[in-house]
Amino acid sequence: MALPYSTKMLQVCHVPPFTDSPGSKKHFSLPLTYFDTFWFRFFPVKRVFFYSLPETKNTFFNSVLPNLKHSLSLTLHYFLPLAGKLTWPQDSPKPLVLYTPGDVVSVSIAESDADFDLLTSNNAFPSSLLSPLVSSLHVSETGASVIALQITVFPNHGFSIGITAHHAVLDGKSSMMFLKSWAYLSKQNPPLLPELTPFYDRTVIKDPSGFDMKFLNYWIGNPGSTSSDCRNNPKPYEFYQFPSSGGPSDLYRATFELSRSDIDKLRQRVSSNWDSSKPELQLSSFVLTYAYVFYCIIKATEGDESKRKVILGFVADYRNRLTPPVPENYFGNCVRSKFSDDMREQMHGSEEDSLTSVVAKTSGLVKELGKEKDFKKEEELLLKMTSKQSEISYFVGVAGSPKFGFYGIDFGWGRPKKVSVVSLSNGSISMAECRDGNGGVEVGLVLEKYEMDVFGSVFVAGLSTNIP
Repeated sequence: MALPYSTKMLQVCHVPPFTDSPGSKKHFSLPLTYFDTFWFRFFPVKRVFFYSLPETKNTFFNSVLPNLKHSLSLTLHYFLPLAGKLTWPQDSPKPLVLYTPGDVVSVSIAESDADFDLLTSNNAFPSSLLSPLVSSLHVSETGASVIALQITVFPNHGFSIGITAHHAVLDGKSSMMFLKSWAYLSKQNPPLLPELTPFYDRTVIKDPSGFDMKFLNYWIGNPGSTSSDCRNNPKPYEFYQFPSSGGPSDLYRATFELSRSDIDKLRQRVSSNWDSSKPELQLSSFVLTYAYVFYCIIKATEGDESKRKVILGFVADYRNRLTPPVPENYFGNCVRSKFSDDMREQMHGSEEDSLTSVVAKTSGLVKELGKEKDFKKEEELLLKMTSKQSEISYFVGVAGSPKFGFYGIDFGWGRPKKVSVVSLSNGSISMAECRDGNGGVEVGLVLEKYEMDVFGSVFVAGLSTNIP
């Protein structure tokens, strides 16, 4: 489908880490842990941050852009892995991130005539409109870049910063730590605050059972193996390449908000319908928001339920759940996946019973966090994804978290007007704190157009339901 707007690529800059320091002139390597190899061939995470700035293009290029590039260079001094590449040297027992002096981050500079107000609104619009605002990772026979950045100016309206990140190198929390550091150094001189300074020590992650190579072998096609011989199976380029995403091309995206009052009302609804003789539910804002949106998505997309599984799932930060805990500024992946069994049966009851069942299932998964004894569930998930099972499943995943503080990332021209996850797949959602800072949750999702219309109706009607 041809886009109604155009995005013109103006230049591609190569920004190196600031080199007025011996630290940026040394090689730096970072091995992958099992938290990383689990995500080895997941699609890169793509986000775009929109900033309102009603200035001319000349002002942007003469003032804003030089500041962003300089502060990025300063930030990369602390985040050397982001300028390196994911690779697997012959003398290394497993893949690693390698920074070599001279490595840079690719920053594309573009200009767009798209409707800035539409892209930063909560209204539904074609999901493809955001794709030109993010760049792709560079992949070669020797490795893949870790991040790619794109800065796009919307003359007299504002600009956007798009980031594409390799999920095998950093999770959402690490990605946000980088962006917050970049924003900090765009307004302040170094050094970084301690909480923004990345912690790289991999010895804090214990893996006596060798799950790092088990997970990697699932991606390569040797499930059950724990050895490093998997690197000799695929061609080098294929080893670093991402699988084809597929899926419909006529998807729409929209944003829906749950205020603190909405969440409190959902909490009361579920509590009044829950059997008090059963264990108490975890009714956090995350549990209630995710369960309610999951319920609305399934109702908006239901068809022949007998032919598809319906699964809910999310990832959780494990930095403070490991024994001993890992520092909050640990750089890399430190999340685990939680997902349910088939939820079709729970969706066949009344509205109140179905919603309560979904909340109960989500609550149970949250309560299990930190109590797992092994990684059998993760192995099961990877086996399903890499074996291309024929049975269709409807999986509602989550990107982001209301705890990340997306709308606090201010580069000096105000808080973001909008933050969107460009890489959302059909039926998945993103979560962020509401921009107004009043304790609500902002949910982004991608669906086919007619499904989005139905979702909106179900979403609004559900919040109007009286408490029994």
